[in-house]
Amino acid sequence: MRRKKILLVDDSATTLMMEQMVLRGQSYQIVTASNGREAVATAAIEKPDLILLDVIMPEMNGFEACRRIRQQEATKNVPIIMVTTKGEEQNVESGFESGCSDYITKPINGAELLTKVRSYLAAGGAE
Repeated sequence: MRRKKILLVDDSATTLMMEQMVLRGQSYQIVTASNGREAVATAAIEKPDLILLDVIMPEMNGFEACRRIRQQEATKNVPIIMVTTKGEEQNVESGFESGCSDYITKPINGAELLTKVRSYLAAGGAE
């Protein structure tokens, strides 16, 4: 069985490091991107099993990146969890309207993130 691949997208190296620390020891293959444009391109190439996506980033925000990932045949069904400081109701609504599967606010709660990651990867089934 192949290892599940997770694409982590954030312009903050600190956040990427925190997410990697939470996921360490879970035998996931981790791929990273530092902005929305890179996220769309990396998702198309890497075909991850799950994407953790920040909202506020340079070049392209997470809402637009999510919409574009959903438009690509290879990635249209990949679960996307928004991970952002933007916890206001209108931002949560915008996240779901853009096509995200779930929404987590920063600062990251490691147990919550790991639970959601495991849930979405389990729902995808083993390959």
